[in-house]
Amino acid sequence: MVASLYEFSVGSFVPMLRSLSEVIGKAAAQSTAKKTDASALVDGRLASDMFPLTRQVQLACDHAKDTVARLTGTAAPSFPDNEKTLPELKQRIAQTLAYLDKAKVEEFEGADKRAIELPGPPGMKFRFTGEELLRDWALPHFYFHVVTAYDILRHKGIDIGKRDYLSNVGKYIRSA
Repeated sequence: MVASLYEFSVGSFVPMLRSLSEVIGKAAAQSTAKKTDASALVDGRLASDMFPLTRQVQLACDHAKDTVARLTGTAAPSFPDNEKTLPELKQRIAQTLAYLDKAKVEEFEGADKRAIELPGPPGMKFRFTGEELLRDWALPHFYFHVVTAYDILRHKGIDIGKRDYLSNVGKYIRSA
């Protein structure tokens, strides 16, 4: 059986967003325990020309919800980009997960060949099929923003590791 775009989109976005929410929860708990300024985490960035944690989380959520909407030919919900705290970032992820949880396999029927256009540089646009959008645009961007958010927190001294980032793979562990 060939996996569907539903499985590759929702099946990729949901566990990684859950892991991201858990990592942000650990950051909030550690910040409270150590009595550090949580705004330094929210505003943290890896380099001066990169977005801060807040924007990384917003973009990861946007890539997930917007991609599912495009693949299903529906309108994505609009979330204002006004998060300023770690709990607000967790709420943004929860809103995105609630939207993704409503997606149905049958809504992705024909999505692989669906023509999808995105705005590009001034006077230009990107033209994808649904399969190309997911493979070449959405998943790379989504994972970039999730891992960058993780890296910002790690860089800022939050005690997290690869198991936190890939927390969803524990279900595959078996006895040798």
